[in-house]
Amino acid sequence: MSSESSKKRKPKVIRSDGAPAEGKRTRSDTEQEGKYYSEEAEVDLRDPGRDYELYKYTCQELQRLMAEIQDLKSRGGKDAAVEIEDRRIQSCVHFMTLKKLNRLAHIRLKKGRDQTHEAKQKVDAYHLQLQNLLYEVMHLQKEITKCLEFKSKHEEIDLVSLEEFYKEAPPDISKAEVTMGDPHQQTLARLDWELEQRKRLAEKYRECLSNKEKILKEIEVKKEYLSSLQPRLNSIMQASLPVQEYLFMPFDQAHKQYETARHLPPPLYVLFVQATAYGQACDKTLSVAIEGSVDEAKALFKPPEDSQDDESDSDAEEEQTTKRRRPTLGVQLDDKRKEMLKRHPLSVLLDLKCKGLAPLSLGHLLTPRSAASCSHVGVWQADAPLPTKIFCSARSQLVLTWKQQWEEDWHIQGLDHRKLSVNGGFAHQWERALPPPDGHFCVEPRAWPVFSMQSFPSSSDLLSPDSVLSCLYPGDHGKKTPNPANQYQFDKVGILTLRDYVLDLGHPYLWVQKLGGLHFPKEQPQHTVIADHSQSASHMETTMKLLKTRVQSRLALHKQFASLEHGIVPVTSDCHYLFPAKVVSRLVKWVTIAHEDYTELHFTKDIVEAGLAGDTNLYYMALVERGTAKLQAAVVLNPGYSSIPPIFQLCLNWKGEKTNNNDDNIRAMESEVNVCYKELCGPRPGHQLLTNQLQRLCVLLDVYLETESHDDSVEGPKEFPQEKMCLRLFRGPSRMKPFKYNHPQGFFSHR
Repeated sequence: MSSESSKKRKPKVIRSDGAPAEGKRTRSDTEQEGKYYSEEAEVDLRDPGRDYELYKYTCQELQRLMAEIQDLKSRGGKDAAVEIEDRRIQSCVHFMTLKKLNRLAHIRLKKGRDQTHEAKQKVDAYHLQLQNLLYEVMHLQKEITKCLEFKSKHEEIDLVSLEEFYKEAPPDISKAEVTMGDPHQQTLARLDWELEQRKRLAEKYRECLSNKEKILKEIEVKKEYLSSLQPRLNSIMQASLPVQEYLFMPFDQAHKQYETARHLPPPLYVLFVQATAYGQACDKTLSVAIEGSVDEAKALFKPPEDSQDDESDSDAEEEQTTKRRRPTLGVQLDDKRKEMLKRHPLSVLLDLKCKGLAPLSLGHLLTPRSAASCSHVGVWQADAPLPTKIFCSARSQLVLTWKQQWEEDWHIQGLDHRKLSVNGGFAHQWERALPPPDGHFCVEPRAWPVFSMQSFPSSSDLLSPDSVLSCLYPGDHGKKTPNPANQYQFDKVGILTLRDYVLDLGHPYLWVQKLGGLHFPKEQPQHTVIADHSQSASHMETTMKLLKTRVQSRLALHKQFASLEHGIVPVTSDCHYLFPAKVVSRLVKWVTIAHEDYTELHFTKDIVEAGLAGDTNLYYMALVERGTAKLQAAVVLNPGYSSIPPIFQLCLNWKGEKTNNNDDNIRAMESEVNVCYKELCGPRPGHQLLTNQLQRLCVLLDVYLETESHDDSVEGPKEFPQEKMCLRLFRGPSRMKPFKYNHPQGFFSHR
């Protein structure tokens, strides 16, 4: 505030001591009025150090005067008031001095600030000039760098080497005497030579184009000739059809099949090629054909046309009249599942003839979208996606469908090759025009009887597709996919388990995948599964032989069951030596039972706990009687019969209930039938094993009953007189009976 007040103060006028009175103003007085006292000017003349000393002196004098005034007031003398007034006047003078010094200090401060501000402005101006100069320097450096880094277009041209340039270029261009010492002229000369060469090449290119046009015209002329030749060849081929049929040389039909095979998905194509090759080289009874609509197969690979423009008007009208309701989530999932499981329009049909049997037809199909992975024929990592017809799904899945005629007609059907594949592995999606990343085939058993034949209750499951194709290889029951990727694809469309769709898709058997060239390693999963011809070829012969053997064994069982249900155990002449001439016990009942009923039997617990009673097996109950003795035999028939023998569990009802748990001889009878089955196989291929086991069971019951000790207290003849010749009736503390029959001596002995 003191500095601001000092600024507002008006400059004081310097007046002399001898100034005249105000009323009498002279000319000299008037001139002196223009002279003002200026403290700003005085500051420049005064020494700040001396002002500081004056300030300290004045402060000391004020302290002294204040102390004296205080002392005088305390003493209170008569002359004290005069002295106090005198000292007060002196103090006022000192106060005026302090105020002046304060004003001078503020003026100095203001001048110092102004000078500092002017100096800062100069520094800022110099700094701005420095920045401008630095920017100009940086700009110039960039320009210099650009100039140094400049690359001419000629540097991108791959010029010929210097040796070749001086060797091939004419002297008027190379100018060796000038260019050898001047790099710039040398580069210009090399560019001129490059231009000359390019002109020559351009001229040669134009000549080649003219020659090309001439050749194209010649090709068009030849095409017209060939197109006119095609109708003539067709007429010749049509006229030769009777000759082809007469000579059994269907060239025309084979050509059509190969043309159709181009539209098969990769797995089915592998199956078609390998099956055809195997039929031509190893098995003349195997014939391969392709069924289905070729036009629909072609449509699968065509991208959908954009019909939004065509339907825009109709959509606008429908929106005005009605409101469309969006489908619910359940409906959307159903549509996705249907689209995924849509079948491919083409299928591969294999006709495999067995000796003495009607043809066995195997067909392969692929379905369009299955949510898993398949490769082509059978199963595709695929979207790829993934009978006796095999169908392939769009993403690659092969479904094997069993089409049964009497003496067998089977088909393998496949799924639409665009999206899904199912199989002894399972399904996968693949792109429309590309092979699926992974997938598999499915076998879908379906039976259509061709003509009536006598059927028996116990043989109803023998020729069912599920039973005939199941476990063709050990453990290959076709109940779950071999491709782990399928489960994730199923989860997206709400498919919980494959078993719910087996009736529609078929069983994904592993052997079907292998026929289609598909393999899904478990230890090191592959990102993409590709149909491999070597994979299919390595399994084709074995699988065809297994199919023939399976059908022949089932047909043999079918004939045997017809006799068993009438209480007759058929024994062929080749096997008569295995049994004694007279067998009293007889088979009175032979029926099929369900898997659940078998597991509930109290005398079959050992088989169930050992894991030998799977749901893929067939189960039967036999009842053998002799007098009051009744022997129940629960039979487990493996799908691989007769290479895998049936398993018998026995329960004898005579003088109480006897099983292998409470009677060692019952256990020995089971051992004779189950363990010593090789003695009963008969001539190869051993289709008489089951009936021989049943006949052996009747013989064992005779031995068991005839060797039982007779109670002498009971009068009358023995119920079971001994008719079999035995060396020893009992052996050991467990009193084991002699169940081994010795041919040709005709007696029984212990093992």
